[in-house]
Formats: sequence, C-alpha cells, structure tokens
Amino acid sequence: MPADLTWGLPVILYLFLAGMGAGATTVSASMLLRGGGGARGPHLEVARYGALLGPIPVILGVALIVLELGSFEHGNYLRFINLFLVMNLSPMSVGSWLLVAFIVTSSMYGYSFLRTAPMPFGDRLKWRVPLAWINVPLGLGVCIYTGVLLGAMPSRPFWNSPVPALLFLMSALSTGAALIILARAFITRGGLTEEHREIVHKSGYLLASTDTAIIGFEFVSIFLFLMFAYLTVGDVRHAIAVILPGGELASLFWVGVVLIGLVIPGLLELYFVLPSLLYRRKYAVSRWTEMAIAAAVIFGGFMLRYVVVIAGQITGPVGV
Repeated sequence: MPADLTWGLPVILYLFLAGMGAGATTVSASMLLRGGGGARGPHLEVARYGALLGPIPVILGVALIVLELGSFEHGNYLRFINLFLVMNLSPMSVGSWLLVAFIVTSSMYGYSFLRTAPMPFGDRLKWRVPLAWINVPLGLGVCIYTGVLLGAMPSRPFWNSPVPALLFLMSALSTGAALIILARAFITRGGLTEEHREIVHKSGYLLASTDTAIIGFEFVSIFLFLMFAYLTVGDVRHAIAVILPGGELASLFWVGVVLIGLVIPGLLELYFVLPSLLYRRKYAVSRWTEMAIAAAVIFGGFMLRYVVVIAGQITGPVGV
C-alpha cells in the first residue's frame, strides 16, 4: 500500500465489510419475501444464513471506522458522537444515521431466526416479514452510500462520477450472496434427510443464479465507470489511467478485481446454473467448489474497494 495516504486499510475494510454485510441482509430479506415468508423451503434456507450473518460484518466495519476516527485516543473516547450532533443531507451525515438504523433493524431481523431464543414481542414469524421489508431499502442504502460518499468529492477526479454508487451496490450484493454461499457450504454436511437435501440443492441454485446475474450487472457497472471517465475530458480521463494497462494499479484491478473476482467465478457459476436453467436438471456442485467460487467473489470485492480508495488518493487532489 502506498505511504502517506489519508484513507488506509481501516477505511478500505470498513467499506468492504459494511457493503458485504448489508448485501447479505438485503439478499436474505429479498429471498424471504420472494418465497412468501414461509416457515420452510429453499428461500427460507437462504434467508436464515443471510439474516444471521449480515449484521456481523457491518458492526465490525463500523468499529474499525470508529477506531480510525481516533475515538480511543487519550481524551477522545466519544469523538465519534460528533457524527450525530449535526443532521444534514451530506453523505457522511446521512450514512451515519443509515448505518445505525440498519444495525438495529438487521440485528432484530437476524434475531427472529434464532429458533430457541425468547421473542418478547410475540410470534417471531409475525415480525420477520415486516423486518424484511424494512431491511431491503435500508440494506440497499448502506450498499450505495459509500459510493455516493466517494462520488461527491469533486477534488478527487477518480471518484467524482455517478457510477461508483452503482458499482459499490452491485459489488456489495455479490459479496453478500457469496458470504451466504460460503457459510452455507462450510456448515452443510452429509447425513441429510431427502427433504433437506432437496432444499439444499434448490437454495444453492437460487444463490448461484442470483450471484451470476449480479456479477453480470457488476460488469456493466465497470464498463460504465470506464466509459464515463474516458468520455470526460481533463482530470477524470487522466486519473482513470492508473487502472488502465501500464498504470500503477492496473494488475490489481484487471487480475484481482476483474479476473479473480468476476470472470472466473461468474463463468463457473454459469456453468453449474445453465443445466438447471435450460434443462431443469438438479443443481449439483461440490461444497468445496462452492466455497472456492464464493471466496474468489469476496476477494474481488475487497480488491475493488482497495483499488478505488487508493486510486482516488494517488491521482488527486486537483483544483476545484
């Protein structure tokens, strides 16, 4: 990592973890609603994993950014509260309140999936669907806002584009789905009943087909990002050169983000999804292959944040 950067690894990890966690909860809530909020079935299988996993990366990411703000330096223990003393429409202010709301509602949503935990406010199924409806827009907001935060900085030409918000949204949803795939494949073992085995196959197909579609949209987002920069004269076109062939971050972007994070897992998922999609065959893939594909997607999501955050700093600032 280049030296003398204002935003380093803690900020990059915050952007990555918050996006992945929000993406996992959004995928979970969407699957639950798509399945009608029922008590059984492949949609519920996917929803349970995402609901229980989603809040954890977001909380870890927020903890990192609180540490980065110097809140635990001597005499500054409550410094992070300054973010909530002013309410305006700046991306930082809106994002801070959005994160708090999401952590509360996503934790409540995840709690509704704990079968043996007491539910003091009535039937957990009664609360689960309304919480899913709440967490879809909140989750999407958390996924998008980091891209809006970067794109709203005109003095940083690499970031100053409307496309990072879309790109971060697609990446967050993809890494969120991959996190569910990874956890599900890691936990699922043999010795399942026939009914549960059928649910596992169907939920695997749902996740893989969803992630394949999101990866496709992520390719479109990257294309739009590059085209916006290329067709814009001046500093923006100059800044984008850092990730083009020959640029400082070109290998990290094209190998780490595009090849490992998108092309390879996208083609592999498509290979396993197409027989089920076209010929109605049972979705079948080994758990180790699922874990490898998911790990590649997650790695690519981290590398995307790394490249974007670093590139925006080494190519600016410029005069406004």
